[in-house]
Amino acid sequence: MNQPLAHRMRPQKLEHVIGQTHLVAPGKIIHRMVEAKRLQSMILYGPPGIGKTSIASAIAGATHFSFRRLNAATDTKKDLEQVIIEAKMSGSIILLLDEIHRLDRVKQDYLLPHLESGKVILIGATTENPYLTIHPAIRSRTQIFELHPLTIDDVKLAIERALEDSENGLGELNIQIDEIALKHFSEGTHGDLRQALNALELAALSTLPDKHGVIHLTLEVAEESLQKKAISHDAKGDSHYDVISAFQKSIRGSDVDAALHYLARLIDAGELATIARRLLVIAYEDINFGNPSACERTVSAVNAALQLGFPEARIPLAHAVIDLALSPKSNSSLIAIDKALNDLHNGKTGFVPKHLQDAHYKGARELNRGISYQYPHDFPDHFVKQQYLPDHLVGTKYFIPDPTSKYEQALKQQLNRFTP
Repeated sequence: MNQPLAHRMRPQKLEHVIGQTHLVAPGKIIHRMVEAKRLQSMILYGPPGIGKTSIASAIAGATHFSFRRLNAATDTKKDLEQVIIEAKMSGSIILLLDEIHRLDRVKQDYLLPHLESGKVILIGATTENPYLTIHPAIRSRTQIFELHPLTIDDVKLAIERALEDSENGLGELNIQIDEIALKHFSEGTHGDLRQALNALELAALSTLPDKHGVIHLTLEVAEESLQKKAISHDAKGDSHYDVISAFQKSIRGSDVDAALHYLARLIDAGELATIARRLLVIAYEDINFGNPSACERTVSAVNAALQLGFPEARIPLAHAVIDLALSPKSNSSLIAIDKALNDLHNGKTGFVPKHLQDAHYKGARELNRGISYQYPHDFPDHFVKQQYLPDHLVGTKYFIPDPTSKYEQALKQQLNRFTP
Protein backbone atom coordinates (compact mmCIF):
# COMPACT_ATOMS: atom_id res chain seq x y z
CA MET A 1 0.00 0.00 0.00
CA ASN A 2 2.95 2.33 -0.60
CA GLN A 3 1.31 3.72 -3.72
CA PRO A 4 -1.61 6.16 -3.29
CA LEU A 5 -5.11 4.72 -3.34
CA ALA A 6 -5.95 6.58 -6.56
CA HIS A 7 -3.03 4.83 -8.26
CA ARG A 8 -3.91 1.38 -6.92
CA MET A 9 -7.54 1.72 -8.01
CA ARG A 10 -6.71 2.48 -11.63
CA PRO A 11 -8.77 0.12 -13.80
CA GLN A 12 -7.35 -2.73 -15.88
CA LYS A 13 -10.57 -3.10 -17.86
CA LEU A 14 -12.64 -0.49 -19.69
CA GLU A 15 -15.78 -1.53 -17.82
CA HIS A 16 -14.10 -0.42 -14.59
CA VAL A 17 -13.48 3.11 -15.82
CA ILE A 18 -15.54 5.63 -13.88
CA GLY A 19 -17.61 7.90 -16.15
CA GLN A 20 -16.60 8.72 -19.76
CA THR A 21 -19.25 6.36 -21.11
CA HIS A 22 -19.33 8.38 -24.34
CA LEU A 23 -15.88 6.91 -25.07
CA VAL A 24 -15.55 3.59 -23.22
CA ALA A 25 -19.07 2.10 -23.08
CA PRO A 26 -19.80 -0.85 -25.41
CA GLY A 27 -20.18 0.39 -28.96
CA LYS A 28 -18.29 3.62 -28.31
CA ILE A 29 -15.06 4.58 -30.05
CA ILE A 30 -12.38 3.51 -27.54
CA HIS A 31 -14.26 0.32 -26.69
CA ARG A 32 -14.41 -0.46 -30.41
CA MET A 33 -10.65 0.12 -30.79
CA VAL A 34 -9.88 -2.28 -27.93
CA GLU A 35 -12.30 -4.96 -29.12
CA ALA A 36 -10.90 -4.83 -32.66
CA LYS A 37 -7.31 -4.57 -31.37
CA ARG A 38 -6.87 -1.62 -33.72
CA LEU A 39 -5.51 0.99 -31.36
CA GLN A 40 -4.77 4.47 -32.66
CA SER A 41 -2.85 7.28 -31.02
CA MET A 42 -5.10 9.72 -29.21
CA ILE A 43 -5.14 12.85 -27.07
CA LEU A 44 -7.38 12.90 -23.99
CA TYR A 45 -8.15 16.30 -22.57
CA GLY A 46 -10.19 17.58 -19.67
CA PRO A 47 -9.87 18.78 -16.05
CA PRO A 48 -7.53 17.02 -13.59
CA GLY A 49 -8.56 13.75 -11.95
CA ILE A 50 -11.37 12.70 -14.28
CA GLY A 51 -9.87 9.60 -15.86
CA LYS A 52 -7.25 10.33 -18.50
CA THR A 53 -4.66 8.05 -16.91
CA SER A 54 -7.35 5.51 -15.98
CA ILE A 55 -8.42 5.14 -19.60
CA ALA A 56 -4.82 4.65 -20.71
CA SER A 57 -4.29 2.07 -17.96
CA ALA A 58 -7.49 0.23 -18.91
CA ILE A 59 -6.54 0.15 -22.59
CA ALA A 60 -3.13 -1.31 -21.72
CA GLY A 61 -4.68 -3.85 -19.36
CA ALA A 62 -7.31 -4.94 -21.87
CA THR A 63 -4.88 -5.29 -24.78
CA HIS A 64 -1.90 -6.67 -22.80
CA PHE A 65 0.39 -4.15 -24.52
CA SER A 66 3.45 -2.87 -22.70
CA PHE A 67 2.63 0.38 -20.94
CA ARG A 68 4.93 3.27 -20.12
CA ARG A 69 4.24 6.70 -18.71
CA LEU A 70 6.30 9.85 -19.28
CA ASN A 71 5.84 13.56 -18.71
CA ALA A 72 6.44 15.83 -21.72
CA ALA A 73 7.68 18.66 -19.50
CA THR A 74 10.10 16.82 -17.21
CA ASP A 75 11.24 13.65 -18.98
CA THR A 76 14.04 13.86 -21.52
CA LYS A 77 14.62 12.70 -25.06
CA LYS A 78 16.75 9.91 -23.58
CA ASP A 79 13.69 8.68 -21.68
CA LEU A 80 11.78 8.62 -24.97
CA GLU A 81 14.61 6.69 -26.61
CA GLN A 82 14.32 4.00 -23.94
CA VAL A 83 10.60 3.66 -24.67
CA ILE A 84 11.35 3.24 -28.39
CA ILE A 85 13.91 0.52 -27.63
CA GLU A 86 11.26 -1.34 -25.60
CA ALA A 87 8.73 -0.87 -28.42
CA LYS A 88 11.12 -2.42 -30.95
CA MET A 89 11.72 -5.38 -28.67
CA SER A 90 8.05 -6.01 -27.80
CA GLY A 91 6.54 -5.09 -31.16
CA SER A 92 4.52 -2.13 -29.89
CA ILE A 93 4.03 -0.11 -26.74
CA ILE A 94 1.42 2.23 -25.26
CA LEU A 95 3.00 5.50 -24.15
CA LEU A 96 0.99 7.73 -21.85
CA LEU A 97 2.49 11.20 -22.23
CA ASP A 98 1.29 13.60 -19.54
CA GLU A 99 1.23 17.35 -20.24
CA ILE A 100 1.61 16.66 -23.95
CA HIS A 101 0.99 20.35 -24.69
CA ARG A 102 4.51 20.98 -23.30
CA LEU A 103 6.25 18.59 -25.71
CA ASP A 104 9.20 20.48 -27.23
CA ARG A 105 10.24 20.37 -30.87
CA VAL A 106 13.25 18.06 -30.36
CA LYS A 107 11.24 15.35 -28.60
CA GLN A 108 8.34 15.81 -31.01
CA ASP A 109 10.54 15.32 -34.08
CA TYR A 110 12.04 12.21 -32.52
CA LEU A 111 8.62 10.74 -31.67
CA LEU A 112 6.72 11.40 -34.92
CA PRO A 113 8.22 8.65 -37.15
CA HIS A 114 7.54 6.04 -34.47
CA LEU A 115 3.89 7.12 -34.31
CA GLU A 116 3.63 6.70 -38.06
CA SER A 117 5.18 3.23 -37.97
CA GLY A 118 2.72 2.10 -35.29
CA LYS A 119 5.49 1.03 -32.91
CA VAL A 120 4.26 3.57 -30.38
CA ILE A 121 0.59 4.05 -29.52
CA LEU A 122 0.59 7.52 -28.02
CA ILE A 123 -2.02 8.52 -25.45
CA GLY A 124 -1.45 12.18 -24.75
CA ALA A 125 -3.04 13.70 -21.63
CA THR A 126 -3.64 17.40 -21.15
CA THR A 127 -5.85 19.80 -19.25
CA GLU A 128 -5.53 22.36 -22.04
CA ASN A 129 -7.44 22.61 -25.30
CA PRO A 130 -5.29 20.64 -27.78
CA TYR A 131 -6.56 22.68 -30.72
CA LEU A 132 -4.93 25.72 -29.13
CA THR A 133 -1.85 24.27 -27.45
CA ILE A 134 -0.64 21.17 -29.30
CA HIS A 135 1.44 21.31 -32.48
CA PRO A 136 -0.50 20.40 -35.66
CA ALA A 137 2.05 17.68 -36.50
CA ILE A 138 1.00 15.78 -33.37
CA ARG A 139 -2.70 16.57 -33.76
CA SER A 140 -2.76 15.26 -37.32
CA ARG A 141 -1.49 11.87 -36.15
CA THR A 142 -3.93 11.46 -33.25
CA GLN A 143 -7.62 11.36 -32.51
CA ILE A 144 -8.73 13.97 -29.99
CA PHE A 145 -11.22 12.97 -27.30
CA GLU A 146 -12.65 15.37 -24.72
CA LEU A 147 -13.38 13.83 -21.33
CA HIS A 148 -16.43 15.01 -19.43
CA PRO A 149 -16.32 16.14 -15.79
CA LEU A 150 -17.30 13.38 -13.37
CA THR A 151 -20.64 13.69 -11.61
CA ILE A 152 -21.11 13.43 -7.86
CA ASP A 153 -22.59 9.96 -8.39
CA ASP A 154 -19.50 8.92 -10.39
CA VAL A 155 -17.18 9.95 -7.56
CA LYS A 156 -19.42 8.29 -4.97
CA LEU A 157 -19.37 5.02 -6.95
CA ALA A 158 -15.55 5.09 -7.09
CA ILE A 159 -15.32 5.71 -3.34
CA GLU A 160 -17.67 2.82 -2.61
CA ARG A 161 -15.60 0.53 -4.85
CA ALA A 162 -12.41 1.56 -3.03
CA LEU A 163 -14.02 0.83 0.35
CA GLU A 164 -15.07 -2.64 -0.81
CA ASP A 165 -11.91 -3.66 -2.72
CA SER A 166 -9.70 -5.80 -0.45
CA GLU A 167 -6.89 -6.24 -2.98
CA ASN A 168 -6.19 -2.70 -4.13
CA GLY A 169 -8.54 -0.62 -2.03
CA LEU A 170 -9.38 -0.25 1.65
CA GLY A 171 -11.56 -3.35 1.96
CA GLU A 172 -9.28 -5.03 4.50
CA LEU A 173 -9.84 -2.15 6.92
CA ASN A 174 -12.95 -2.16 9.10
CA ILE A 175 -14.26 1.22 7.92
CA GLN A 176 -17.60 2.72 8.82
CA ILE A 177 -18.31 5.93 6.92
CA ASP A 178 -21.18 8.26 7.73
CA GLU A 179 -23.40 9.11 4.78
CA ILE A 180 -22.73 12.81 5.26
CA ALA A 181 -18.96 12.16 5.17
CA LEU A 182 -19.35 10.10 1.97
CA LYS A 183 -21.35 12.99 0.53
CA HIS A 184 -18.59 15.44 1.43
CA PHE A 185 -15.88 13.33 -0.20
CA SER A 186 -18.09 13.01 -3.31
CA GLU A 187 -19.03 16.69 -3.61
CA GLY A 188 -16.06 18.52 -2.12
CA THR A 189 -13.56 17.73 -4.87
CA HIS A 190 -15.60 19.09 -7.79
CA GLY A 191 -15.24 15.88 -9.80
CA ASP A 192 -11.52 15.36 -9.12
CA LEU A 193 -11.55 11.61 -8.37
CA ARG A 194 -7.83 11.44 -7.64
CA GLN A 195 -8.20 14.01 -4.90
CA ALA A 196 -11.28 12.30 -3.46
CA LEU A 197 -9.63 8.84 -3.25
CA ASN A 198 -6.38 10.11 -1.77
CA ALA A 199 -8.26 12.17 0.81
CA LEU A 200 -10.34 9.09 1.68
CA GLU A 201 -7.18 7.06 2.23
CA LEU A 202 -5.66 9.76 4.40
CA ALA A 203 -8.83 9.79 6.50
CA ALA A 204 -8.83 6.00 6.89
CA LEU A 205 -5.14 5.68 7.79
CA SER A 206 -5.06 8.64 10.17
CA THR A 207 -8.18 7.72 12.16
CA LEU A 208 -7.61 5.43 15.15
CA PRO A 209 -9.94 2.43 15.41
CA ASP A 210 -12.38 2.37 18.32
CA LYS A 211 -12.36 -0.41 20.91
CA HIS A 212 -14.20 -2.67 18.46
CA GLY A 213 -11.58 -2.10 15.77
CA VAL A 214 -13.89 0.12 13.70
CA ILE A 215 -12.44 3.11 11.82
CA HIS A 216 -15.28 5.62 11.97
CA LEU A 217 -15.15 8.31 9.28
CA THR A 218 -17.29 11.27 10.29
CA LEU A 219 -17.95 14.56 8.51
CA GLU A 220 -15.34 16.21 10.73
CA VAL A 221 -12.74 13.64 9.68
CA ALA A 222 -13.66 14.14 6.00
CA GLU A 223 -13.35 17.92 6.34
CA GLU A 224 -9.92 17.60 7.95
CA SER A 225 -8.66 15.11 5.37
CA LEU A 226 -10.00 16.73 2.24
CA GLN A 227 -7.77 19.56 1.12
CA LYS A 228 -9.74 22.58 -0.08
CA LYS A 229 -9.96 22.86 -3.83
CA ALA A 230 -9.66 26.55 -4.68
CA ILE A 231 -11.79 26.43 -7.80
CA SER A 232 -13.26 23.83 -10.13
CA HIS A 233 -11.13 24.97 -13.04
CA ASP A 234 -7.39 25.02 -13.52
CA ALA A 235 -6.27 28.66 -13.60
CA LYS A 236 -3.99 27.87 -16.56
CA GLY A 237 -6.24 25.35 -18.22
CA ASP A 238 -9.01 25.31 -20.79
CA SER A 239 -11.91 25.45 -18.31
CA HIS A 240 -10.46 28.60 -16.76
CA TYR A 241 -11.47 30.41 -19.94
CA ASP A 242 -14.84 28.64 -19.91
CA VAL A 243 -15.62 30.22 -16.53
CA ILE A 244 -14.57 33.67 -17.75
CA SER A 245 -16.70 33.17 -20.88
CA ALA A 246 -19.71 32.09 -18.82
CA PHE A 247 -19.18 35.09 -16.53
CA GLN A 248 -19.40 37.59 -19.39
CA LYS A 249 -22.24 35.78 -21.16
CA SER A 250 -24.30 35.65 -17.95
CA ILE A 251 -23.96 39.42 -17.49
CA ARG A 252 -24.74 39.97 -21.18
CA GLY A 253 -27.79 37.72 -20.78
CA SER A 254 -28.97 39.68 -17.70
CA ASP A 255 -28.84 36.59 -15.42
CA VAL A 256 -27.59 38.24 -12.25
CA ASP A 257 -27.55 35.03 -10.19
CA ALA A 258 -25.46 33.11 -12.74
CA ALA A 259 -23.13 36.11 -13.04
CA LEU A 260 -22.62 36.15 -9.26
CA HIS A 261 -21.97 32.40 -9.25
CA TYR A 262 -19.17 32.71 -11.80
CA LEU A 263 -17.85 35.79 -10.00
CA ALA A 264 -17.66 33.71 -6.81
CA ARG A 265 -15.64 31.03 -8.62
CA LEU A 266 -13.18 33.61 -9.90
CA ILE A 267 -12.96 35.27 -6.46
CA ASP A 268 -12.34 31.88 -4.83
CA ALA A 269 -9.43 31.41 -7.23
CA GLY A 270 -8.03 34.81 -6.23
CA GLU A 271 -8.16 36.14 -9.79
CA LEU A 272 -8.66 39.82 -9.02
CA ALA A 273 -6.80 41.11 -12.08
CA THR A 274 -8.81 38.83 -14.40
CA ILE A 275 -12.13 39.94 -12.90
CA ALA A 276 -11.17 43.62 -13.08
CA ARG A 277 -10.15 43.45 -16.72
CA ARG A 278 -13.21 41.42 -17.70
CA LEU A 279 -15.64 43.81 -15.97
CA LEU A 280 -14.16 46.77 -17.84
CA VAL A 281 -14.51 44.89 -21.12
CA ILE A 282 -18.11 43.93 -20.33
CA ALA A 283 -19.03 47.50 -19.36
CA TYR A 284 -17.92 48.96 -22.67
CA GLU A 285 -18.66 45.99 -24.91
CA ASP A 286 -22.07 44.87 -23.68
CA ILE A 287 -23.66 47.76 -21.74
CA ASN A 288 -22.08 50.93 -23.15
CA PHE A 289 -24.77 53.37 -24.31
CA GLY A 290 -27.46 51.17 -22.79
CA ASN A 291 -26.45 52.66 -19.44
CA PRO A 292 -23.40 54.96 -19.81
CA SER A 293 -23.28 55.83 -16.11
CA ALA A 294 -22.92 52.11 -15.28
CA CYS A 295 -19.67 52.13 -17.26
CA GLU A 296 -18.37 54.96 -15.09
CA ARG A 297 -19.50 53.18 -11.92
CA THR A 298 -17.73 50.00 -13.07
CA VAL A 299 -14.45 51.87 -13.50
CA SER A 300 -14.84 53.24 -9.96
CA ALA A 301 -15.74 49.80 -8.56
CA VAL A 302 -12.77 48.14 -10.27
CA ASN A 303 -10.38 50.82 -8.99
CA ALA A 304 -11.77 50.36 -5.47
CA ALA A 305 -11.39 46.58 -5.69
CA LEU A 306 -7.79 46.84 -6.88
CA GLN A 307 -6.94 49.19 -4.01
CA LEU A 308 -8.72 47.05 -1.40
CA GLY A 309 -7.58 43.60 -2.49
CA PHE A 310 -9.29 40.44 -1.29
CA PRO A 311 -11.34 39.72 0.73
CA GLU A 312 -12.91 43.22 0.77
CA ALA A 313 -12.61 43.57 -3.02
CA ARG A 314 -15.52 41.14 -3.38
CA ILE A 315 -17.93 43.91 -2.32
CA PRO A 316 -17.33 46.50 -5.10
CA LEU A 317 -16.95 43.63 -7.59
CA ALA A 318 -20.38 42.28 -6.67
CA HIS A 319 -21.77 45.83 -6.88
CA ALA A 320 -20.47 46.17 -10.44
CA VAL A 321 -21.68 42.72 -11.52
CA ILE A 322 -25.23 43.33 -10.27
CA ASP A 323 -25.27 46.80 -11.84
CA LEU A 324 -24.07 45.53 -15.23
CA ALA A 325 -26.24 42.41 -15.31
CA LEU A 326 -29.42 44.42 -14.67
CA SER A 327 -28.52 47.33 -16.96
CA PRO A 328 -30.02 47.85 -20.43
CA LYS A 329 -27.62 46.45 -23.02
CA SER A 330 -26.09 47.93 -26.17
CA ASN A 331 -23.17 46.82 -28.33
CA SER A 332 -23.48 49.53 -30.98
CA SER A 333 -19.99 50.92 -30.26
CA LEU A 334 -18.47 47.47 -30.76
CA ILE A 335 -20.35 46.98 -34.02
CA ALA A 336 -19.38 50.45 -35.24
CA ILE A 337 -15.64 50.14 -34.67
CA ASP A 338 -15.56 46.57 -36.03
CA LYS A 339 -17.26 47.77 -39.22
CA ALA A 340 -14.65 50.51 -39.58
CA LEU A 341 -11.79 48.07 -38.97
CA ASN A 342 -13.28 45.58 -41.41
CA ASP A 343 -13.41 48.26 -44.12
CA LEU A 344 -9.82 49.19 -43.36
CA HIS A 345 -8.64 45.58 -43.60
CA ASN A 346 -10.48 45.20 -46.90
CA GLY A 347 -8.61 48.11 -48.45
CA LYS A 348 -11.28 50.79 -48.01
CA THR A 349 -9.07 53.67 -46.96
CA GLY A 350 -8.25 56.65 -49.20
CA PHE A 351 -6.42 59.91 -48.74
CA VAL A 352 -7.23 62.31 -45.93
CA PRO A 353 -8.99 65.32 -47.56
CA LYS A 354 -6.49 68.16 -48.07
CA HIS A 355 -8.40 70.64 -45.93
CA LEU A 356 -8.04 68.24 -42.95
CA GLN A 357 -4.34 67.55 -43.42
CA ASP A 358 -1.77 68.91 -40.97
CA ALA A 359 -0.86 72.52 -41.70
CA HIS A 360 1.43 73.15 -38.72
CA TYR A 361 4.71 73.23 -40.61
CA LYS A 362 6.52 75.59 -42.95
CA GLY A 363 5.55 75.04 -46.57
CA ALA A 364 2.13 73.50 -45.81
CA ARG A 365 0.33 76.41 -47.49
CA GLU A 366 2.38 75.97 -50.69
CA LEU A 367 1.20 72.32 -50.70
CA ASN A 368 -2.41 73.44 -50.27
CA ARG A 369 -2.64 71.69 -46.89
CA GLY A 370 -5.46 72.83 -44.59
CA ILE A 371 -6.27 75.87 -46.71
CA SER A 372 -10.05 75.46 -46.95
CA TYR A 373 -10.62 74.01 -43.49
CA GLN A 374 -13.54 75.62 -41.67
CA TYR A 375 -13.20 75.91 -37.87
CA PRO A 376 -16.52 74.74 -36.34
CA HIS A 377 -16.25 77.07 -33.33
CA ASP A 378 -16.50 80.04 -35.69
CA PHE A 379 -20.07 79.00 -36.64
CA PRO A 380 -23.43 78.97 -34.82
CA ASP A 381 -23.98 75.75 -32.82
CA HIS A 382 -20.23 75.06 -33.34
CA PHE A 383 -21.03 73.12 -36.50
CA VAL A 384 -20.35 73.62 -40.19
CA LYS A 385 -20.94 71.07 -42.91
CA GLN A 386 -17.73 69.93 -44.60
CA GLN A 387 -16.22 66.64 -45.80
CA TYR A 388 -14.29 64.56 -43.27
CA LEU A 389 -14.14 61.05 -44.79
CA PRO A 390 -11.87 60.17 -47.73
CA ASP A 391 -13.59 60.68 -51.09
CA HIS A 392 -14.69 57.13 -51.83
CA LEU A 393 -15.98 56.56 -48.25
CA VAL A 394 -18.27 59.57 -48.24
CA GLY A 395 -21.72 58.50 -47.07
CA THR A 396 -20.47 55.42 -45.17
CA LYS A 397 -22.36 54.80 -41.91
CA TYR A 398 -20.68 52.95 -39.04
CA PHE A 399 -22.62 54.00 -35.95
CA ILE A 400 -26.24 52.84 -36.02
CA PRO A 401 -28.13 53.87 -32.86
CA ASP A 402 -29.83 51.02 -31.02
CA PRO A 403 -33.61 51.64 -31.00
CA THR A 404 -33.92 49.99 -27.56
CA SER A 405 -31.50 52.41 -25.90
CA LYS A 406 -32.99 55.68 -24.67
CA TYR A 407 -29.55 57.25 -24.53
CA GLU A 408 -28.79 56.25 -28.11
CA GLN A 409 -32.08 57.67 -29.29
CA ALA A 410 -30.92 60.99 -27.85
CA LEU A 411 -27.64 60.51 -29.71
CA LYS A 412 -29.66 59.79 -32.85
CA GLN A 413 -31.26 63.24 -32.64
CA GLN A 414 -27.80 64.81 -32.56
CA LEU A 415 -26.70 62.52 -35.40
CA ASN A 416 -29.63 63.70 -37.51
CA ARG A 417 -28.68 67.33 -36.89
CA PHE A 418 -25.12 66.79 -38.08
CA THR A 419 -25.89 64.33 -40.90
CA PRO A 420 -28.48 65.69 -43.34
